[in-house]
Amino acid sequence: MFPLLFEPIRIGTLESRNRILMPSLGTLFSMDQKLNERHYRFYERRAEGGAGVIVAGPVGVDFLGAGAICLSLRDDAYIPDFRHLADRVHGKGAKLMVQLFHGGRYTFSFFIDGQQALAPSAVKSRYTGETPREMTLEEIEQVQDAFAQAARRAREAGIDGVEIIGSAGYLISQFLSPVTNKRTDAYGGSFENRARFAIETIRKVRAAVGDDYTVTMRVPGNDFVAGGNTNDDIARFCQLFEQAGIDAFNVTGGWHEAFVSQLTMEVPRGGYAYLAGGIRRAVKVPVIASNRITDPFTAERILKEGFADMVALGRVLVADPDWPTKAREGRPEEIRPCVGCMQGCMDRIFTGQPLCCLVNAEAGLEGERRIPKAARPKKVMVVGSGAGGMEAARVAALAGHEVDLYEKAPRLGGQLRIAGAPPGRKEFLSLVEYYEAALARAGVRIHSGVAVDVESVRRIAPDVVIVAEGAEPIVPAIPGIDLPHVITSWELLAKDPPLGRRVAVIGGGAVGLETALQVAKIGTINAETLEFLMFNRAETDEKLHELLRRGSKEVTVFEMLSRVGQDVGKSSRWVLMQELKERNVRIVTDARVEAIEPDGIRYVQQGEAKREPFDTVIVAVGSKAVRRLSDELAAAGIPHKTVGDCNAPRKIIDAVHEGYLAALDL
Repeated sequence: MFPLLFEPIRIGTLESRNRILMPSLGTLFSMDQKLNERHYRFYERRAEGGAGVIVAGPVGVDFLGAGAICLSLRDDAYIPDFRHLADRVHGKGAKLMVQLFHGGRYTFSFFIDGQQALAPSAVKSRYTGETPREMTLEEIEQVQDAFAQAARRAREAGIDGVEIIGSAGYLISQFLSPVTNKRTDAYGGSFENRARFAIETIRKVRAAVGDDYTVTMRVPGNDFVAGGNTNDDIARFCQLFEQAGIDAFNVTGGWHEAFVSQLTMEVPRGGYAYLAGGIRRAVKVPVIASNRITDPFTAERILKEGFADMVALGRVLVADPDWPTKAREGRPEEIRPCVGCMQGCMDRIFTGQPLCCLVNAEAGLEGERRIPKAARPKKVMVVGSGAGGMEAARVAALAGHEVDLYEKAPRLGGQLRIAGAPPGRKEFLSLVEYYEAALARAGVRIHSGVAVDVESVRRIAPDVVIVAEGAEPIVPAIPGIDLPHVITSWELLAKDPPLGRRVAVIGGGAVGLETALQVAKIGTINAETLEFLMFNRAETDEKLHELLRRGSKEVTVFEMLSRVGQDVGKSSRWVLMQELKERNVRIVTDARVEAIEPDGIRYVQQGEAKREPFDTVIVAVGSKAVRRLSDELAAAGIPHKTVGDCNAPRKIIDAVHEGYLAALDL
């Protein structure tokens, strides 16, 4: 089904059983720079699932470049633990590499005991908000030697290869870019001088490990930073790095401070493969494509069309470690999809919490969480088919219980269908499709279009009831809320009603902002028309950009607080805010709506009464738990479990994990 994806490939002296590489990604499974059982199980599970190569890390080469948040190979004392990791990964048939890491100006001072980070030049970091110290020539040599010694330790540990990180805006990227490299010595200025640090580092690493060992490099396909390196620039650098001894290039997107999203669901599947293609045309060694390669059809296409020789699957393998096996066996419909939400990975890392996953409640807890077979199977009734209800039904059935799932709507999905309705959010619908297929395979009996009350529970007489009623939109007591031109955000997403030209959105949380964005996209040019106009050069670039950004609606968001989007994850908020700005969505903060009138709204902002005209008003002030059945069951003395938003409206990740745990506790 995917013949190219499962061809073996040689990278230097390393031979992979397929074209699937799991790249390094932060886990925060430890804060002492050491591997532990949690790491071993995490990587071992991905190897067991069929990945060809696993890149563990990031692995700091010294303290100032990583601090306590990364693993480390800065001392021989770390070798035994990495040898054990290699044995665990090799035991499942995969090859193991480690990513050698130095953050440069991206290193927070509080991770390195309050010391100042090192960088090519003293250019303030937008990522940390701090200004680094310019490296001396002696420090440059010390860091290069640290890379080399870390590589030597990796080889001694039985690891199959090392990857030097030159991407994402970390130290090597900082030397390569004229934005962050303002040096006037041999390491700055000209193209060749900016490449010098990386080339010397590669040569020292190669000298430390020998020619019969795999050394690769992760590079940005484009910095996506104003004044930074383009894809053509990176391709030229890669030619020099290949000559210095690099065996393959893993091509990712831009820097952490890039002006365009790299990993969120707004990025099209395989959307950055073209960057790998630009590098592949310039070098003779294998090239690996990265970022949002979520399904095997996209992965196979990237290989078939010549963009890359391998594909990197990071968060995809967090979501489903068995992705490679399912694809190889022709079962792609069984793959649990990464939806690009960032809720369990990036958002948690940014807040100092260990990695987990919205769709996979076992991720990061391999060995601790598993689905055992029930000693005494029970008759389980699950009410509600949102994320929590479907996960509870799936897990209970896999544990051997007899499961019936009831949903009052005609289709499964609950709020997932609403979440997946706006443009750019359709990945949530892929999760619904996954659950529909998974429930059918597990033998769950589906009863859609069936409302459940206490009497029906008594009649069915299950051993266990799991209630996942979900939530419903809050309708505030504002005068005029019942006027015909007033709708809720849920009604907009579910029914797609006609809207007037001037649209007010009341509520500046995640739902309100995504609602505003959906409305702002109405009347913009579609992809087919854009391709036609671009190919024929029918309009200027400026005009095409305007047609993409400007729709037919004038949208204003009203928020009571001083800041909007406070419930949006850090890794996604800036993307959302940037697009709202680009689409000319007006945001009014510190505004309390007093009344809705037939042709406008009245509100108070910082004590001043104001009025503005609007044709349509959309209410998006949040949701409240629905506990009707739960309360009735409690009153009747019928034991039951509750999961998801009927406990309290939160995120999808909370519903999925609660559903998983509830089903284990039967």
